[in-house]
Amino acid sequence: MRALLGCGLMILLAACQVREEVDQGAAEAGEQIARHVMIQCAIDGASEFASACAVEKADVDGGRVLIVRHPDGAFRRFQVLTDGRGLEPADGADEARLTVEGEILAVSVDNDRYRFPVTLKSDDPAE
Repeated sequence: MRALLGCGLMILLAACQVREEVDQGAAEAGEQIARHVMIQCAIDGASEFASACAVEKADVDGGRVLIVRHPDGAFRRFQVLTDGRGLEPADGADEARLTVEGEILAVSVDNDRYRFPVTLKSDDPAE
């Protein structure tokens, strides 16, 4: 009986440890999601845009990279260009087509389209 009680106590302690690890993992995932910014995207040739792509920033040796995560789990990386040209694919993908539409940088790569909010810099040095 004591052996059975001891085994039951060990299983209960192990379950509590697993629960703590799951809770901690969920909290870390929640923090990660909170750091993402959602942008509009039309993935795989979709005709309509949806606010469904999460973007996170990462600083790497070559500068800043934006990682765009698609709703289906796929992702695309863009190098942020410091010369004012915008973005370029950082993962060997096809060339990006960029257009500025007001305060939106529209980016197309293959059959995927993205809308990034931007702040345009003025050519006037007084501003």
